[in-house]
Amino acid sequence: MSKPAKTLYVCSECGAQAPKWAGQCGDCGAWNTLQETVAVTAAKGEGRFAGYAGDAGAAQIRNLSEIVAQHTERLPTGLKELDRVLGGGLVTGSVVLIGGDPGIGKSTLLVQALSLLAHQVPALYVSGEESAEQISLRAQRLGLPVERLRLLTETCVERILVLIARDRPRVLVLDSIQTFYTESLQSAPGSVAQVRESAARLVRFAKQTGTSLFLVGHVTKEGALAGPRVLEHMVDTVLYFEGESGGPFRLVRAIKNRFGAVNELGVFAMTDKGLREVSNPSAIFLSRHEQQVPGSCILVTREGTRPLLVEVQALVDQSSLANPRRVALGLEQNRLSMLLAVMHRHGGVAMFDQDVFLNVVGGVRVTEPAADLPVLLAVLSSFRDRPLPGDLATFGEIGLAGEIRPVPNGQERLREAAKHGFSRVIVPKANAPKKAVEGLEVVAVSRVGEAIEALS
Repeated sequence: MSKPAKTLYVCSECGAQAPKWAGQCGDCGAWNTLQETVAVTAAKGEGRFAGYAGDAGAAQIRNLSEIVAQHTERLPTGLKELDRVLGGGLVTGSVVLIGGDPGIGKSTLLVQALSLLAHQVPALYVSGEESAEQISLRAQRLGLPVERLRLLTETCVERILVLIARDRPRVLVLDSIQTFYTESLQSAPGSVAQVRESAARLVRFAKQTGTSLFLVGHVTKEGALAGPRVLEHMVDTVLYFEGESGGPFRLVRAIKNRFGAVNELGVFAMTDKGLREVSNPSAIFLSRHEQQVPGSCILVTREGTRPLLVEVQALVDQSSLANPRRVALGLEQNRLSMLLAVMHRHGGVAMFDQDVFLNVVGGVRVTEPAADLPVLLAVLSSFRDRPLPGDLATFGEIGLAGEIRPVPNGQERLREAAKHGFSRVIVPKANAPKKAVEGLEVVAVSRVGEAIEALS
């Protein structure tokens, strides 16, 4: 009689194990994160976890100076915006995790990229969600050159590893990681243990064979990648697909990248022929009103290595509530409340009886503090019902003492504003250029009061 499998409970946040279920994880303190799984005991010498970071059995202690780092030539995907997010192209043996909402275009992007890569190197698309006929119909609809693209529909990791070890592709796509399972575990596909174990085996294969691997991941309703948090630590690059499913634009943002800049942004437009690259994203995020409207201000932000012009819109309206509303889309709401307090304390403009609504055009999410000054000016413009000049752009961080702090890469931001036809820029005093920029009037301010006076 076989011995029954031992049951464990694994935390989906930190991966800690517990012998019995509890409402709260004892390690990280998260609630309702323990999920049932089956403990697996590998045979002695099997090396279930061996070779995760390279060749198995090759571990030895060496001085760092003895290690010769070889420059690895990157493999371009054929999509320049995707290459930008990846840091210049695919690295041999790298593992990329792509997450996004359902129907946003993850599979479409990878089919497009893989169809172009297949003409350079052997490429294989493994699907656990769609049939081969569905993928073929999509490729035909998009008009992709798929003569050399190989396809496999399978969900068992063991069988996939046997087939790809024989086929030896240079680039491999698995769509999606939540649908694959390993026979060594009894839990259902998509569970914490299955996702972690399947990903570990695939990552180990990619590192040992030098295969560039793409993993597609589902996201929760909060927008985070579904499954164990350790999944993001196992891979080299984590990309998030952003944008509204009904909107025309899609944004690919790098959250983690061991081979390139973090927070890099790639912009695509969704068409009937698939995803089309947007080489000049600043042009699509600017409304270019026929006549100037109050509450609109142009922000010169920076996403990764690229400066970007984004329109910030504000609407200030008389509130009928005891607690006026503060709504921010694309920006942090708490920061909006802080800026309104600074405006009242150091600018003499009170909005405690006004509803304030804030929006960033195009669905872009701005996380850097350089948006403080444009937000303040946009709110002030809507409150006074006085439009800002159409040729005005600005950037700068605002402190609680009312000072305007400098932001990194000020010169690049100024050149981007001048390139798009803006003739006047309000900047922090420390970001003012030593030499005049041709065709650009730079107004340097150091206090909130000076910025407000610059508009009058």
